[in-house]
Amino acid sequence: MALPLIDIRNEYKIYIMGTEQVYANDNISLKIDKGEFVAIVGKSGSGKSTLMNIIGALDKPTSGKYILNGRDTSNMTDDELADIRNKTIGFIFQQYNLLPKLTLLENVELPLLYAGIKANDRRKRALESLGRVGLKEKYAQYPNQLSGGQQQRVSIARALAGNPSLLLADEPTGALDSKTSRDVLNFLKQLHAEGNTIVMITHDNAIALEAERVVRIHDGKIIFDGTTEEYATEFQISH
Repeated sequence: MALPLIDIRNEYKIYIMGTEQVYANDNISLKIDKGEFVAIVGKSGSGKSTLMNIIGALDKPTSGKYILNGRDTSNMTDDELADIRNKTIGFIFQQYNLLPKLTLLENVELPLLYAGIKANDRRKRALESLGRVGLKEKYAQYPNQLSGGQQQRVSIARALAGNPSLLLADEPTGALDSKTSRDVLNFLKQLHAEGNTIVMITHDNAIALEAERVVRIHDGKIIFDGTTEEYATEFQISH
């Protein structure tokens, strides 16, 4: 039987606020298999961003285990976590995080540069990745010459360039209008259909229903984990 891509076991993330302990994540266990499209949904302050930071190897649990692609990240050094982020995870951010003084090609090449890929290979892979999102012909342009939706597609191209095991999308439509949001969601669905594993963080139930599986977090705990159909029924959301 194949190992899950993401295997979180009894994970706690505790912050000390003065004399109080705040449980941002409270005994979370979660498994996500390769090829799944999962939405993690919750209101502001629910703990979903903390969980995203754990999944993205941006932070470590206070206690518990996080095994990513068979590797236990829980006690890794910062350098080891950086290596995991660079080689295993493709990040898609709400605000795109494109560097304004770099061309689209250079923006997409950046994680490949950090990964030590040679210049010719970097260029080839970056152009292929821009081609996948329909922006290859704009490779020499700068982010401010694009619409918000196009900038998000460049962000997706950058995430794809390293051929990651996991695409982690943090509120990927949060800065977009409804039509452009639909385009980006359709593109994420297409990537999923091609076999990519996608974990999408959102506060919006309607966006969560675009995934195949929904994990709802509240007060640091998982209170629902099931299919989108089960979620829509339980929380009475129109699909």
